[in-house]
Amino acid sequence: MQRRNENTDAESVKKSITDHLTYTVGKDDFTATTRDWFYSTAHMTRDRLTRRWMETMRSYYAEDVKRVYYLSMEFLMGRMLMNSVLNLGLDESCREVFEKLGIDFGDVREMEHDAALGNGGLGRLAACFLDSMATLDIPGTGYGIRYEYGMFSQKIEKGQQVERPDNWLRYGNPWEFPRPEVLYPVRFHGRVVHYEDETGRHHHWVDTDNVMAMAYDMPVPGYDTNTANNLRLWSAKATREFELEYFNEGNYIKAVEDKNESENLSKVLYPNDSTEMGRELRLKQQYFFVCASLNDILHRFEKSHESLDLLPEKVAIQLNDTHPSIAVAELMRILLDEKKLDWERAWKITRGTFSYTNHTLMPEAMEVWPIPLFDNVLPRHLQIIYEINQRFLDEVMHTHPGDIEKLQRMSLIDERGEKSVRMAHLAIVGSHKVNGVSALHTELLKNRIFPDFEEFCPGKFVNVTNGITPRRWLNQTNPALSGLITSRIGKDWVKNLSILEKLIPLAEDASFREEFFRIRQENKHHLVSLMKLRLGLEVNADAIFDVQVKRIHEYKRQLLNLLHVITLYNRIRSGLDVHPRVVIFSGKAAPGYAKAKLIIKLINDVADIVNRDPHVGDRLKVVFIPNYDVTTAQDIIPASDLSEQISTAGTEASGTGNMKLALNGALTIGTLDGANIEILQAVGEKNIFIFGNTAESVQRLKQQGYNPYEIYQSNPELKAVLDMISSGFFSADDRGRYAGLVNSLLHEGDPFMLLADYASYLACQKQVEEAYRDREGWVRKSILNVANMGRFSSDRTIEEYATRIWNVSPLSPITRTDGAG
Repeated sequence: MQRRNENTDAESVKKSITDHLTYTVGKDDFTATTRDWFYSTAHMTRDRLTRRWMETMRSYYAEDVKRVYYLSMEFLMGRMLMNSVLNLGLDESCREVFEKLGIDFGDVREMEHDAALGNGGLGRLAACFLDSMATLDIPGTGYGIRYEYGMFSQKIEKGQQVERPDNWLRYGNPWEFPRPEVLYPVRFHGRVVHYEDETGRHHHWVDTDNVMAMAYDMPVPGYDTNTANNLRLWSAKATREFELEYFNEGNYIKAVEDKNESENLSKVLYPNDSTEMGRELRLKQQYFFVCASLNDILHRFEKSHESLDLLPEKVAIQLNDTHPSIAVAELMRILLDEKKLDWERAWKITRGTFSYTNHTLMPEAMEVWPIPLFDNVLPRHLQIIYEINQRFLDEVMHTHPGDIEKLQRMSLIDERGEKSVRMAHLAIVGSHKVNGVSALHTELLKNRIFPDFEEFCPGKFVNVTNGITPRRWLNQTNPALSGLITSRIGKDWVKNLSILEKLIPLAEDASFREEFFRIRQENKHHLVSLMKLRLGLEVNADAIFDVQVKRIHEYKRQLLNLLHVITLYNRIRSGLDVHPRVVIFSGKAAPGYAKAKLIIKLINDVADIVNRDPHVGDRLKVVFIPNYDVTTAQDIIPASDLSEQISTAGTEASGTGNMKLALNGALTIGTLDGANIEILQAVGEKNIFIFGNTAESVQRLKQQGYNPYEIYQSNPELKAVLDMISSGFFSADDRGRYAGLVNSLLHEGDPFMLLADYASYLACQKQVEEAYRDREGWVRKSILNVANMGRFSSDRTIEEYATRIWNVSPLSPITRTDGAG
């Protein structure tokens, strides 16, 4: 349904902003700070958004639609102001208003803090999906946790990552609506008692420690539609503010102890789980938001429906990775213990309601919980999981009698070593569909990770390749390029990304290429100025901007990139002709991930030597941009020439950074991993740089007895690079700092095959350099990358979920004729 004009003219917008400045912020235009103007503008935007939001919710009830509930531990929404302003069609009016006020609208936008509700791609994907559901008029709600501090703020001190609390709520959040009346109890610990009556055996979970989950709502606007969906986040509140008895005795610390402990549940995203306390807190976080969300979903469902058997027809719950998979046991607990359903009926409802997205191929990310911990925190759920497992294994045994090894592989309980609950297995068994997030990832799930389940439940595993929202990642992130595209092919591409194919013939249009190149250079100059301002580093905007921006992890192989950097450094020092290059890294390492943090330190140590070497000059610069978040990504991505997607083949589920960079005109250098394969198919082999082993050849190499030390001995350039690192060339203050890192490559198996791909990577980088020297040819390739990215819109992804997994249809809310004030 087309968006109506609801007080979007400049005069109405100005009146709303100035009214909010007076009555919401309590300032006038003489005393207002830039932050005050931001809050006034945010509230003006929220007013218009709220009306649509309420209309949308009313229409969902009126039409009794099937709803999608997206459960995710992360939602990296980024800054909300410009996204909402663009989606609501308010951008031109806002610019006009602030121009007349003599205020830089860009400065106003910079006052907004990124909501620190996620870590990386998982959270950014969830945010894209909410945007697409609203844009496509899909009745959807996101559920997560309102982390008070969220992901840490990363500082680099003496080259090392230092974590600081990210107090994103310091100045409040103008987009949220607290819902103190939406409050659900969440229970932990305790014990289970049993009793029997004429209806059978029943269970009571008693003597529990309780905490309350309170809702905060954030409306999510669709683009060019009346639809605005909801993101509901839970905050932990104590069941009682404090113990008055302790307070009256003067022991204030003891009085508030329980309150503080309860509210820790929503303090920080992903507590360090290297300790027993950290693991327990993480498990509690997962159950906390799942329990509150399921209670909320059922409360809403039961307002309009008497029979719980209708739940799968009216509710689709998507588990975003394994973190919310405890939801399977929780829904069973509610149906069995509270609603008094029999097992078969409850299980049919549960399996019909849930579907599960697996986002990883890394074994350590397939969450498992030790039985003693699980039993202590969620004793009733462990009983239910045991029962699910027994019934499931009975089915397996019926079709595969005597195959004990298969039973062990498929069991929800891992009996090897310390007994533990396999949460991915629980999600698979408890869902009607399981999807991977790229074609390769799904095939590996079916054939390598979960082949027994694929054989037992043929058709349960399906592929839905990830996507990104073009509203955030092109229209907002790269306004100059968006404007050029719109001037040539119209604006419809923002809602139908496949229309970008109309740009293909324009790759041969010299005037379009020139304008395209000019915009890319402007974006690079903007990033150059930011690096000078924030890092004190001057770089050459005519160099190749070679970018790797993502979470720091061994399998993502930032270290392989760095081996190439040092090789280039050695070549320059030996007098070889190397095209100028700025190698840009950005990303956070998990606080407890020592090796990833050591790689960050090495990047900065290499940068310190390379950037100061007078023989190198501006031919090579190495940059680590701290505190990678959505806003930082929006600065870096439009300026990128080369997109590093170099994970070991068979380790990256999909990736979405690869899509964002290509959509903005960066050319990809990558392995045949994740969605890189589908990007290759989309853009063509002449417009991408592919290197390295495939997933199959990686597997084969390992089976044959991969020997990285032989590669080291036989490749003089590689040997020189590794010897420089291990001998302390880049760490004069501690020459042994990186000996262990090099040793893991040479003598501990090089698990992510850096040395196996080194020569191929270098040869591919040489092709990149030669291609970049041909400016017109490079710009053609860049345009063709943009033009062929239509299939990677999250709109296409959500349409596939809606038809293949959720069985939901779009519904446009009822149009109202009155405007929002």
